[in-house]
Amino acid sequence: MSTDTTTSPPAASSHTHAFQAEVKQLLHLVAHSLYSNRDIFLRELVSNASDACDKLRYLAIDDAALWEGQSDLRIRLDFDPQARTITVSDNGIGLSMQDAIDHLGTIAKSGTREFMQQIGDARKADANLIGQFGVGFYSGFIVADRITVESRRAGLPVEQGVRWSSDGTGEFSVEHIRREARGTDVILHLREDADEQQFGDLLTAWKLKSIINRYSDHISLPIEMRKREWDKDKAAEVVREDWEQVNKAAALWARPRGELTSEQYIDFYKQIAHDAEAPLAWTHNRVEGRSEYTQLLYIPAKAPFDLWNREQMAGVKLYVKRVFILDDATSLLPTYLRFVRGVVDSSDLPLNVSRELLQESRDIRAIREGCTKRVLSLLEDLAGSEDQAQRDKYATFWQEFGQVLKEGIGEDFANRERLAKLLRFASTAAESDAQTTSLADYVARMKPEQTAIYYITADTPRAARSSPQLEVFKRKGVEVLLLTDRVDEWMLGSLREFEGKLLQSVARGAASLDALQDEAEKKQAEEAAQTHQALLARMKTALDGMAQDVRISARLVESPACLVVAEGDVSGHLARLLRQAGQEAPKSKPILEINPAHALVQRLQSELDKGDAAQAEAFDDLSRILFDQAQLAEGGMPEDPAAYVRRVNQWLVRAA
Repeated sequence: MSTDTTTSPPAASSHTHAFQAEVKQLLHLVAHSLYSNRDIFLRELVSNASDACDKLRYLAIDDAALWEGQSDLRIRLDFDPQARTITVSDNGIGLSMQDAIDHLGTIAKSGTREFMQQIGDARKADANLIGQFGVGFYSGFIVADRITVESRRAGLPVEQGVRWSSDGTGEFSVEHIRREARGTDVILHLREDADEQQFGDLLTAWKLKSIINRYSDHISLPIEMRKREWDKDKAAEVVREDWEQVNKAAALWARPRGELTSEQYIDFYKQIAHDAEAPLAWTHNRVEGRSEYTQLLYIPAKAPFDLWNREQMAGVKLYVKRVFILDDATSLLPTYLRFVRGVVDSSDLPLNVSRELLQESRDIRAIREGCTKRVLSLLEDLAGSEDQAQRDKYATFWQEFGQVLKEGIGEDFANRERLAKLLRFASTAAESDAQTTSLADYVARMKPEQTAIYYITADTPRAARSSPQLEVFKRKGVEVLLLTDRVDEWMLGSLREFEGKLLQSVARGAASLDALQDEAEKKQAEEAAQTHQALLARMKTALDGMAQDVRISARLVESPACLVVAEGDVSGHLARLLRQAGQEAPKSKPILEINPAHALVQRLQSELDKGDAAQAEAFDDLSRILFDQAQLAEGGMPEDPAAYVRRVNQWLVRAA
């Protein structure tokens, strides 16, 4: 356990405190539901011990007195079959009384609610989620019905040690104790009523060693256990007072790639990412040149619960000469790559590097550029591989992280072209929305006379596919990309072209298929515009204040009308997104395009030809119905829904 808080004065006796409500709920779930991988508790406690040692090593750079004359850091694991206890000890930074109260009785993490929702789902009742949500200490209650923590924070007097204890129900007690050694002992009292087959093997050296080898072999600190030997004369196991190291204690990323197996890479990822699943891919390199550093970066298979929290940037840990510095090194990768997990170990940075220095350092900028390019190269290798299994991995990546990668189009100008090639979209050329296409593949399929890459934005793929604005594109066999992610409108503000082809919205007035029309079609469109000049003028008057213009459409085949926006105006889809986000959308009026071949438009022409006052009111009502229906078709809502319903009902009565 480790924090940076200070201690309060010693208490005279033990004090009892109630757990935070979320902790009570969490502990109940841990104690009663999480058995799918009970060994995870040891991984989490060893990881916490390692973090505590790393924090001491970092703080002691500026305050050598914290070493208290003992600079050899280590983690120890012990067990007592008679007492049914397992103890995980470290000589790291330790806890003060206030640390124990604050950090062992509350969960001060924004993801608590999401954790409770996910862990409460019977289908996801997996102990691996504990570490993922940053509450790994409580995983001890998977196997224990009581946990005792004895600790002293480095630099505090021996009289200010602390003992924390709880049975994992509603309360915990804390008291001051005298403790000579700095650091922390976490003592798990295994459940007395537990099935011996379920927990009994944990009280054996071979089982605990196998868990350490499985999950924590890469921990750079030595993990020690007491030596145990079989005494033939006593026919019993004898415990020695000397300790033996049970892990390799070598930073995995510092070892040559040729020495490492895929299983070792995967196990290391699971430990640092607190993820039960193997990563999709990883890249491990030593970079030499202006800046020397080692990078081991992973692409997860699943998006974390806090993916959309742009402030959550704890994916890559920073080490300097194998000394842990930061686990939230936000300067090592751009925000749009916040899903990446891994380690960067620099040979050039000073050990006392500050967050401010990280923002300004030339070496950090070089590391950031190098890590960004390496991740993009890894994604390019997956996307462009001739191996179907690798391409399937990229499809999985896109499904999980594609929306985040799109943020890079607007944030990373230097890599915009590379990112554009990695984008994937649903398309009218595919039979299902699960099939996606790249911009390069779209360009390769373009008709010879086609000059633009056409797209449509909508709230859902279904809404996009059924939009009236696609009708002529479907008839002409012109492919249209279907953009339905909330980030797409923002991305399109920066992505204007690809390989010399403009990206053109079919919902904008400039989207023209003139190059795809034959002479007969062009002549027919011109004649329709001339023939219906009076109708267009009258409809524009009826829709005054609603539409900036009314004109004959070249894009409609079956629908009576659709809305388009002028170049430079905000689309209806973007305006809705802005309002949903609580922002004021720029005010602009759309253009109404009508289909002169449709029966409703022909009825409008008939009402206009009659010319009497009664028919004028009916003309205005039908014009507004067409306008409101066009809004509905693009995912919007009429300005006055009740008035729309009333007008529709009146026309239904007339028709009856």
